[in-house]
Order: sequence, then structure tokens, then C-alpha cells
Amino acid sequence: MRRLVVSAAAFLFVLSSFSGARAEHLVVALSTHQVQINSSFVGTDLVLFGAIERDEKTVARSGAYDIVVRVTGPPQTEVTFRKSRVLGIWVNAESRTFLDAPGYLAMLSNRPLSEIAGPETLRRYRIGLENVTFPQQIAGDIGDVPLNDPFRMAFLRLNREQRLYREVPNAVTFLTPNLIRAAIRIPANVPVGTYIVDVLLLAEGVMLATSNSAIEIQKVGFEQFVASSAHDHGLLYGLATASLALLTGWIASVVFRRD
Repeated sequence: MRRLVVSAAAFLFVLSSFSGARAEHLVVALSTHQVQINSSFVGTDLVLFGAIERDEKTVARSGAYDIVVRVTGPPQTEVTFRKSRVLGIWVNAESRTFLDAPGYLAMLSNRPLSEIAGPETLRRYRIGLENVTFPQQIAGDIGDVPLNDPFRMAFLRLNREQRLYREVPNAVTFLTPNLIRAAIRIPANVPVGTYIVDVLLLAEGVMLATSNSAIEIQKVGFEQFVASSAHDHGLLYGLATASLALLTGWIASVVFRRD
């Protein structure tokens, strides 16, 4: 009995070693891991390079590799409003609160996502904007809603228009069969915080390997001073802002006064 257990353990060890030898690995590097926002910031492009490493004993695959790069910004709480006409005036009649929604979300791939994997795989690994969960507060409950929900559709549309949400099917380029390059566009209106970059390697609709890294986006200079003052010293910041507005108005009245 003991000999049988030892033989089984040895077999499992050899099997795991063989499986590890067949596995592909991703090696990923970013052009920078830190983006600084100042008064002249108009957006920037980060470059991601990656290499697919295989063991010498790995059997060559019949199909080509696919790559999906998912960039997720810091979570934020946002409110989407629906306008209605009341007494001839358009007002915000209904609203929906989205809890911990990504402040930035980009899905970059080498070809359309529907050609990379099936719907079940895309949903399982949250690939594609339609497969990302957006928890919402509805009548005291928290949960996601169907894709055709008008508030969900409006939320995605508004973020797309501001270029905060993107899905680009040709943003990843294979320089060689095992070497990739992708450009990550960071617009000027991105929120500050930590961004997670997930790189997913697939082949024939099957997930093979993943790699993740982080980008830190922060304000510097006068912008950082103003943001920190407003956050840490709200009352003093409010008084200073009001005083500055009054002073500006008084100076304007003196300069443009007609005697």
C-alpha cells in the first residue's frame, strides 16, 4: 500500500512538471509606471511591450495567439441622470448611482473580441465593456442590470464620449509571433490614482496566461497643492476661494468704472 502511494505521488509530480513545461508565460514591460499631471497636461500615450515565452518542450500550437490588454482605473461613485420635461422645463427627474465603477476602462486587443473567444469565456474573464459588472444602487438594493438598461447604456455612452471607456480591437500589434506592442492612451481628464494593467494571453478561445502591473497617475505642482488644500482643509479653502472671488470682482469694478 505504501509503495502504491509513493508511486502515485511520483506520477503526480512528473505530471505537474510536464504540465508546467507546456505552459506559456508572459513577460510584460511598460514605458513608464508613473504619469504626472500638471497645468500643461493634454494626455499621453504609454507603450506596453510583451513577450510570450514557451518551454523548449512546448508543442507548437496550430493557431495564433491572441492578446487582450485591460486597463482599469481607480473606482469611483458616479450618478447618471435622466432629464424629463416638467412645465416646459427640462429637469433631472430620475437618477441612478453607480458604485465603485472604474474611473477609466480600456479593452485593447489584436482583433475583435468576438473572434478571440466565445461569450462564456469573455464573461468569465470580464473581457469587453459589456461583460464588466457595474454595481448600481436601486431602491435600496445593490446589483447590476441587463445590458439594455437605459441608465447603464447612458453611463457607458457618456464615458465613451469622454474617452474614459474604450474598446479598441486593433490596438495590440504582434511584432513577431511572440512579441507584442500596445499603445495605452491616457486622456487629459483621467482621475488620479492607481491603474491596474492586466494582459491576457489566449489561443483558440482558451486562456493560457495572465500578467498584471500597475500605473500611478498623480497631480504635481500647483494642481496638487489646490487638490490637497480642498481635500484636507475644506473650510479654509472655501473661505479663500470666496475671498478671491470678491477681491477679483472689486478690482474689476475699479478698473472698468466709468466716472
